[in-house]
Amino acid sequence: MAMARLQPCTLILALLLANVICFLGKADSDSLGLGASFIFGDSLVDAGNNNYLPTLSRANIRPNGIDFTASGGMPTGRYTNGRTIGDIVGELLGQPHYAVPFLAPNTTGKAILSGVNYASGGGGILNATGRIFVNRLSMDIQVDYFNITRKQIDGLLGASKAKEYIMKTSIFSITIGANDFLNNYMLPVLSVGARISETPDAFIDDMLSHLRDQLTRLYKLDARKFVLGNVGPIGCIPYQKTINQLNPDECVDLPNKLAKQYNGRLTDLLAELTKTLPGATFVHANVYDMVLEVITNYDKYGFTTANRACCGNGGQFAGIVPCGPTSSMCTDRSKHVFWDPYHPSEAANIILAKQLVDGDSRYITPMNLRKLRDL
Repeated sequence: MAMARLQPCTLILALLLANVICFLGKADSDSLGLGASFIFGDSLVDAGNNNYLPTLSRANIRPNGIDFTASGGMPTGRYTNGRTIGDIVGELLGQPHYAVPFLAPNTTGKAILSGVNYASGGGGILNATGRIFVNRLSMDIQVDYFNITRKQIDGLLGASKAKEYIMKTSIFSITIGANDFLNNYMLPVLSVGARISETPDAFIDDMLSHLRDQLTRLYKLDARKFVLGNVGPIGCIPYQKTINQLNPDECVDLPNKLAKQYNGRLTDLLAELTKTLPGATFVHANVYDMVLEVITNYDKYGFTTANRACCGNGGQFAGIVPCGPTSSMCTDRSKHVFWDPYHPSEAANIILAKQLVDGDSRYITPMNLRKLRDL
């Protein structure tokens, strides 16, 4: 029997259909190729996990999130007026969606393939950190939760493709450590009894020992591309400046000294892990110097103040009471480095995120995040 000849219009339609199918398949492959952003840390990058915990540390109240476009200005649990650094980094690297909070009910199925956020306000490297808030997710628990996600990705992609997806195209971001000083070491009466007499060196040893184990656990779960932020100048936040009654251009010495001490040792740890964990890349984000630069030269970056919280109450720098419905709020949120007594504004987060993604070795080594993504 002779084959029927396709009419010209039918042939064109068939070719168009083939192109569309090819394009759709490529689009799906490309979006998968962007990999996922797995975010671990504290309130600097929490995207709403604490909403689902019985905790004293929450940001799901107005006016938090007032400039967060995706929610129409409603609070989401982010401790800022808009996007976190993690949100902005994801956007700049081409992520199609924000990493979803692990504890959110809709964090299931293919939603996890763009990334998952495990960060928790009040959380720290040490399990005792943040006890003052009653509940929070420590870094150990966050890694436990990633283990659950890791199995879910196997189920979605199959073991082989999931392994490649995690190892080659996903970035693991860790922003943690500040609470270990602010809400642990510097509040010894609320922490473990032995901590009262522990030296800064011994405490930092403890932190780094735990962090080494946590990063190694992630490596064993196929994490290969890491970025770790060091601890920022926590002595310069409005809360510390207010309770210590400092002048506008001063910072509290002890918290900054502890941060710098830890930061030096963190650099050594990352160099050590680069040698002992084959195939892993550890990018070091010098958050301390980045934030200090913005605070010191705030006017150069378009800000009018780097010492007063936009949203807060109490003291010279509105640094005592966290941001909430009864707080005073500045008129131009984009002109303040700090949103509340502890956290940067979205405007400051944008500056910091751009440095992480496309900056040079002053602030991010051995490569920036765009290069890490393409590695």
